[in-house]
Amino acid sequence: MMNKKVAQIFNEVADLLEVKGVDFKPRAYRKAARKIKSMKADIKDHYEEGTLREIEGIGKAIEGKIEEIIETDSLEYLEELKEELPAGLIDVMKVPDIGPKSAKKLYEELDVVDLETLKEEAEAGNIKELKGFGKKTEQKILKGIEMLEEISGRHLLNEVIPLAEEMIDHIKPEADRIEKAGSLRRWRETIGDIDILATRDQEKLMEHFVQHKKVEEVLVKGETKTSVRLQGGIQADLRVVDEDSFGSALQYFTGAKEHNVPLRQIAIDKGYKLNEYGLFKKEDEEKVTGKRERDIYERLGLDWIPPELRENRGEIEAAQEDELPDLIGWDEIKGDLQSHSDWSDGHNTVLEVAEEAERKGYEYIAITDHSEGLSVADGLSREDIIEREKEIEEANDELDITVLSGIEVDIKKDGRLDMDSETLEDLDIVLGAVHSNFKMEEEKQTNRIKKAFETGLIDIFAHPTGRKIGERESYEVSITKMIDSAKNNDVMMEINASPSRLDLDSLNAREAKERGVMISLGTDAHGLNHLDFMRYGVATARRAWLESGDVVNTRSLKELRKILKGG
Repeated sequence: MMNKKVAQIFNEVADLLEVKGVDFKPRAYRKAARKIKSMKADIKDHYEEGTLREIEGIGKAIEGKIEEIIETDSLEYLEELKEELPAGLIDVMKVPDIGPKSAKKLYEELDVVDLETLKEEAEAGNIKELKGFGKKTEQKILKGIEMLEEISGRHLLNEVIPLAEEMIDHIKPEADRIEKAGSLRRWRETIGDIDILATRDQEKLMEHFVQHKKVEEVLVKGETKTSVRLQGGIQADLRVVDEDSFGSALQYFTGAKEHNVPLRQIAIDKGYKLNEYGLFKKEDEEKVTGKRERDIYERLGLDWIPPELRENRGEIEAAQEDELPDLIGWDEIKGDLQSHSDWSDGHNTVLEVAEEAERKGYEYIAITDHSEGLSVADGLSREDIIEREKEIEEANDELDITVLSGIEVDIKKDGRLDMDSETLEDLDIVLGAVHSNFKMEEEKQTNRIKKAFETGLIDIFAHPTGRKIGERESYEVSITKMIDSAKNNDVMMEINASPSRLDLDSLNAREAKERGVMISLGTDAHGLNHLDFMRYGVATARRAWLESGDVVNTRSLKELRKILKGG
């Protein structure tokens, strides 16, 4: 799909226009980018059918630029802007706390043209001397640069998983056994490379692998390993192993180093040697096993450990004691508890969202548009909610799925909710969320959230730490105190399944489970394709050691309604 490419180019255009101080135009480009990125259909299909103008927010000028991007894979207008301003300023604006105005000031007064010069000026202490910045901002900039460096060369799950699955489907006919490995199989939040293991004819597998349509460059092509660069700059590695070593290779190339090192020590203590080729007796090098991954763990006196847990967070000890959790299953989700319609900042009608959820086999879906105070998201007033209710009733009459009427109510700076209690009490479900004042001190931010919980009006606390992976760090808050307050006030904590959030992360979600707080999964869908994000939420839940009973979405509609009423 070209959607991501078009949206990325439009966002870069908007960034550079804002640095130049241009009004209005950036907003139009960003609106078009949001719409195109959230579309389920390929923008190229609209181009070929001549229906680009039918897409909301796309006028004649934007239409022409989309056509140019599809036809040439670039946009001359963006290149012209890059000639007027350093292209590196786009990366500078990815640092939290640096918007277009700040980037312009840094460029004009300190000649900051990219992340490297930004880091140099911050480390030299020059940024804090600029009017409007200060020492605290300078420190946050350095922290933001560090965050970007940590994820450099890494990609969000939704950028990698579908591509890896496509590659596997492509070469599967040539393989006897095939499986993804590495951090991809552990469903880490960000992925470096795609690792694939396979067995059978090495030459045929390698040749078939490099022939995939999305391969842009063959980096290495060998007898046992081939590496390619795919569209979007993602590297994919295919390793072909012998059938009787597939299990040991899969174990070796899946676990984090922190998991594999103690596992090898256990092997040594039991008189074995463990590597990617198999498990061998140390005394005479006789191969004990290697064909099946489960056999490796069994021979070492362990229960088989699900890939998502292989991070050395207590899983080895649990496997020794037969105390591993029965992780929530991929097919146990009965509904999505956060989605947005075109009543606020979603791109589809209530009926369209419900129809898509029904196609997924869900029993229910919650429409949780934003509340009025969040003007940037076209939040709803009480009157809007009453009008939206008519559409929800029509969808419920027409479809087999149940649409729950909800709201994502904004939590104000002082902990009050951005909607009256009477309106909130009339809704099926209420999500509370922080959307502003991220820079409050930890104690004040924690008290703000606790006060909101104590209203007794919030069912679920959405994206609880406010982070966006690679864009914005979590706001300062005491996770433990927040979780305890949720427990005391019957508030569920959300794992927001959007790949850019995955918030709560697996560590915090595990703490919530251990402290007795139920977890909710919501895709935060703003377009129909976003409903596909649910599996990333389930993956995070599995990484958090959550079982079916820990996640409210595994409940039937009848059970869910009881829980929402305080049960």
